[in-house]
Amino acid sequence: MLEFGHWGYPILLFPTSRGRYYQNKDFGLTKAVEWFVNSGKVKLYCIDSIDGDSWYARHLHPALRVLNHICYDRMLNDELIPYIRSACHVDKIAVGGCSFGGFQAANFAFKHPDKVAHMLSMGGAFDIKTFLDGYYDDNVYFNNPVDFMQNEEGWKYGHMKIVLGTSEHDFCKGDNQYMSHILHSKGIGHWLDIRPFANHDWPVWCEMFHDYVAQM
Repeated sequence: MLEFGHWGYPILLFPTSRGRYYQNKDFGLTKAVEWFVNSGKVKLYCIDSIDGDSWYARHLHPALRVLNHICYDRMLNDELIPYIRSACHVDKIAVGGCSFGGFQAANFAFKHPDKVAHMLSMGGAFDIKTFLDGYYDDNVYFNNPVDFMQNEEGWKYGHMKIVLGTSEHDFCKGDNQYMSHILHSKGIGHWLDIRPFANHDWPVWCEMFHDYVAQM
């Protein structure tokens, strides 16, 4: 994990598909909010992924892929988030990510609304079933936001600032519109941000992240 900043509101950033903890730095996402970091408004935590042992582990049975992700989620919820909350003296944190990191951020935030106050997804998609070769069980359901959020109680998310960032030519635009429809149907406030003239790529994600952090 990389940390950026000496003080400020904590943002946990997930990498994209099979990404490492340094990816968001290497592709400029952390630099996009450098002023906010240096001024002490936010502090960034860039976490590693275990996608190669979970969602992208085609060599493993789908049930084991999901179980490995559940172990990752427990590490975040039981170990990392308490550490961040204690270090930054906050009750809830922000989570964010680009592309598959957007799924990770949304999945964690929607499963643990008691731990998250801001969810910033940029170019994310929210249906994990395509990664599991037709396999489905309760563990899949509870890690698939487009499924479990349809049965959640909207009041649980009244405190959370939710951003679904996408763009005009993003192949995940439809996924964001569908997730927005689900949230709207549950009375959950959110911002569906569709940027014009942009694709599914880092330049627009960096612009989005800067703008979202500026409004925190």
